[in-house]
Order: sequence, then structure tokens, then C-alpha cells
Amino acid sequence: MNSAFLSTTATRLPLTILIAVVGGGVFYLLNLPAAWLSGAMVFVAVATLAGVPTILPNPLRDALFVVIGVSMGAGVRPDVVERMGDWPVSMALMLIVVVCVTLAGYVVLHFGAKWSKETAFFGAIPGALSYVIALATDRGADLPRIASSQSLRLFVLVAILPFAVVSTSGTLDGEGGVVQVSSLFEIAIGLPLCLLASLVALKVRVPGGLMTGSFFMSAGLNASGAWTLVLPAYMVIPCFILMGAMIGCRFANMTFRQFMSVLGASVAAFSAAFLMSILGAWIVSSLMDIPFGQALLAYAPGGLEVMTLLAFMLDLDPAFVAAHQIARFTGMVLLLPLITALVLGRR
Repeated sequence: MNSAFLSTTATRLPLTILIAVVGGGVFYLLNLPAAWLSGAMVFVAVATLAGVPTILPNPLRDALFVVIGVSMGAGVRPDVVERMGDWPVSMALMLIVVVCVTLAGYVVLHFGAKWSKETAFFGAIPGALSYVIALATDRGADLPRIASSQSLRLFVLVAILPFAVVSTSGTLDGEGGVVQVSSLFEIAIGLPLCLLASLVALKVRVPGGLMTGSFFMSAGLNASGAWTLVLPAYMVIPCFILMGAMIGCRFANMTFRQFMSVLGASVAAFSAAFLMSILGAWIVSSLMDIPFGQALLAYAPGGLEVMTLLAFMLDLDPAFVAAHQIARFTGMVLLLPLITALVLGRR
């Protein structure tokens, strides 16, 4: 690595991080959904589109994938795992809904918006933005389009779901549950274990191995009940900011006009996919006699932490929502590499 590169990176990286922090902070002060991630992404993307030389080096990106995998595994608690067997009907229906959601988004993006097969496939996958980005990075797909489709989905979901749920089955009380954070000793032991799992997954060529390995190690530790590995906010928030910055940097090769066209296609794909989620939630709500809003949160193609937090705030069953979101995400982590190979062929 030559000195010119180091000099350029040393100049561009602090600027990129500064823009990301400002963006996340502005969105947080405005009380917008997924503030630190979406704010950092929007500000860095706008700066990149405006010609600002932004960058996030690959070593930093790889470390980011590991820590975010740890964070995602924190949602797999023993009580959630134990209750998964109580909902076989809704779990089975969720598999059908995930397939329908992905297919609806793929049809819109590939046949309607004329995106390439790979880009449309990853752009249509419901939720798990970080994991999808990791897989898409391995495949060399069009990350700006994928990031736009995935990020817009989460942003719109978190913006509209509370209103949709409150109008059908809940009251937004703003309380939320108390999350047990790990001690420094637990983090000092747990993080190296997750890093080791990531390196092993990378060594055996597991797609998205850095994130996959840390996720399963973190999930296993938390599900066992013998060890708590829940990172504090001061560790998680910088990861959200850097992830937003990483996504924003990917817009370097895209013009503003191209970006707007991507947003239009993403809105159309989200609308088609969300209709599938609503239909699935209505069916399971009728079959199991549970609140429609609870089923919608469980089936919504959003993030585990965000959807579970909304369940707490809306006085719905967070275990039901978390169990289904965990099952969906875990199933995607296990099956996506195989499905990707079947749909797109081996890399």
C-alpha cells in the first residue's frame, strides 16, 4: 500500500465519517426512523453524488460486518427460542409469504424496471440489509441499486408501520422494553469468539462469512442462556453510522438522475412486496385470532431489532414478533447462499 494511497485515504476517511455522523445526528434530532443508519446513508450519498471524495476502506468494512453480525445475534434469547414451537401455522405461512414478497419485488425490478437478474434478486430480498449487502458484495452486484431498494423498504416500513398498527390493534405508548446489556467481561470474551467464528466461516468460503460467522456465534451464545452478548449503544450506533457511510459511498459511480430512477423502481417494488406481507398478515390474523398489527409486524420485511422494538412500544407480543423475525432471518442466512447459487448460478 503506497504512501499516496494512505495520504488520500487519511484525508477522505475522516471527512466521510464526519458527514455520516452529522447526517445521523440530524436524523436523530428530527426523530426519524432508523436515524443513525439512514441519516448517515442519505448525507454521505448526497455528498458522494455531489462529487465529494468519500471512502470507507475494505478492512474497516470487514470489521463492521463482524460487529453487526454480533448485534443481530443479540435478539436470539432463550424465551424466544422456546416459544417458536407455539406458532407452527404462522411459521409455515411465513415461508410462503417470504417467497411471495421476494417474487413480487423481483418481478417489478427485473421485468418492470429492467434491472439485471442479480441486482433485482438481491434488491427484492425482504429485510436483512447488512447480510444482503455482504452477499451482494461477494457477487459483485450493483450495490447502489440494492442499497436503495433495501434501505427505502426499511425506512418506509418504520415510518408507516406504527400508524398502521395503532389504527388496527395498538396504542403507541412510547415505553418499550428494557434490554439487558452485556458486562465488559462478557463482551471481552464474546467478541473474540465471534471474530473466530467469522474467520472460520471466511476460511471455508461461506458467502458473507464475516457476518454469518459472528451472527451464529452470537445467536448461539444468547440462545443458550449461559452467556449474554448484547452490545451497548455506544458500540452499536457507530456501526450503524459506518454502515450508512459504506452504503452512501457506493453511489460514487451514479448520477443524481440515475439515483432518482432507482428510487422510483424501489418504491414500486416495495409497494408490491408490502401488499404480499399485508395479505399474509391478514390470513394468519384470521386463522389464529391474533391482532392484525401483531401479525403485520411479524411478517414485515424489516429488521429484527426495529420490528421487535415496535412491538414493545405498541403493547403487542414482542416474543411472537421476534420469533418470526428471527426465524425469517436465520432461514435466510442458512438458505440464501444455496438459493442464490440455484437462481443465479455459482459465482
